[in-house]
Amino acid sequence: MFYHFKVHKDIDGYWAECVELNGCQTQAEALQDLKISMEEVLNLYLSEPQGSKIIFPMPLKKSPPGSNIFKIAVDPSVAFSFLMRKTRLQKKLTLKEMAKMLNYKNINTYAKLERAATANPELKTLAKIKNIFSDFPIALIL
Repeated sequence: MFYHFKVHKDIDGYWAECVELNGCQTQAEALQDLKISMEEVLNLYLSEPQGSKIIFPMPLKKSPPGSNIFKIAVDPSVAFSFLMRKTRLQKKLTLKEMAKMLNYKNINTYAKLERAATANPELKTLAKIKNIFSDFPIALIL
């Protein structure tokens, strides 16, 4: 999954803003450092705390025009946890309901899938998610 950043040059170096995510911005003195900073800020921005009801927009399918647009990849574990949370919230399901749908006895086992630091599903879990939610965009995770 890739988001797009518009990069600007100023006197002190560079700054960038995510096209799709309002308020997701960063700055650096060198362009190489800015790229690293864009990756970090994007992953932090999408790693919403558990319990948050904010649903961030999906990335644009095509890059906006311009030579100052950078395509920045989301870390796969952040992308997965973001998509799990987004799916649950859009379908108006609770953590408990999602856990039950995936046959988890413990709600905390499911909750780990919505936290980037602990989201590392097995292939059978991914298959189960795709079977239950046919519209789940697994391809965006990679």
